[in-house]
Amino acid sequence: HNRGTGSKKRDDVATVEIRGQVFDIRRYSVNDGPGIRTAVFFKGCPARCAWCHNPESQGFGREVMFWPSKCIGCGACVEACPVNAIQMENGRPLVDRGLCAADAGGLACAGGAARVACVDACPAEARTLVGRTVSAGDVMAEIDRDRAFYDQSGGGVTFTGGEPLAQPEFLYALLEECRRCEVHSAVDTSGIADPGLVEAMADLVDLWLFDVKVVDPYKHMMLVGCFNQPVLENLRSLARRGSRVWARIPLIPGINDSPDDLRSLAGLLTSLAGGRPEQVDLLPYHRSGIDKYARLGREYALEGAVQADAEYVESIANQLRHMGLDVRTTGGGRVIVNERPCQQAAPREP
Repeated sequence: HNRGTGSKKRDDVATVEIRGQVFDIRRYSVNDGPGIRTAVFFKGCPARCAWCHNPESQGFGREVMFWPSKCIGCGACVEACPVNAIQMENGRPLVDRGLCAADAGGLACAGGAARVACVDACPAEARTLVGRTVSAGDVMAEIDRDRAFYDQSGGGVTFTGGEPLAQPEFLYALLEECRRCEVHSAVDTSGIADPGLVEAMADLVDLWLFDVKVVDPYKHMMLVGCFNQPVLENLRSLARRGSRVWARIPLIPGINDSPDDLRSLAGLLTSLAGGRPEQVDLLPYHRSGIDKYARLGREYALEGAVQADAEYVESIANQLRHMGLDVRTTGGGRVIVNERPCQQAAPREP
């Protein structure tokens, strides 16, 4: 069975054993679809949005996040690192990320193992591991804990990330299990995926939370790192087949809010054959995730960007309403994975 495209159905045992990479499973989310939901954060994304507030979601391999405020300068991580990627300088550890990461698939020192030397060695817990391998069965066990809340609130599970469609076999297995267990499913997507893949998934997804970041293809390339032809094709395809879609618009002042941007956006969403999105959410830019970039050894691309205030957001919403869109400005924001401990399904090690 190839990613849900064939006619032969997997047996249930095979489905729940399919594995994927996640970096968090967050319970009691009210910002990722209707009702109370469990948000499953897939690790890995083909986009490189300049404003991304969960940069730990981008890479497909596991990463170590360093918290300078917790570091006591003991040097235990230097002694523990088997690839000599960490050196002390002025009493602080400096990491050569090129040595630390073996390739796109993970950490040089781990070799697929669950534990990482520098994380285990740190007595101050200044290093945390981001990303772990779980089975579809592990995730469904976590989801099942909140079934009562779904039933009472009209909620369910939202697969987000990262980009869920970038791990298609894992996502398909989870969607099959959700359908079998009668759990409402939503997929939060950038739309950057092969159109055939979206078609194969569509009948199993109860609701698509579909990002439309910018319509101009060259501006999309500049801000996101790729052209948006598959994004537009997938959005139009879902509209034609009558899938439930909520359009989600990240709003970054001075970046994607020009009159041309707003006209293009309204023109796209009001012209979809088969019907407009069920609702349109504006997701105002905020600076909540900036510190994560330094913890991952990266630079933040939008250092000078300003946070959108409520008055500004409402003014943009009113412009889009005058262009024919039913825009919502509250309750549509995404979960930011913050400093609290992750609530994750326990993995089954390979």
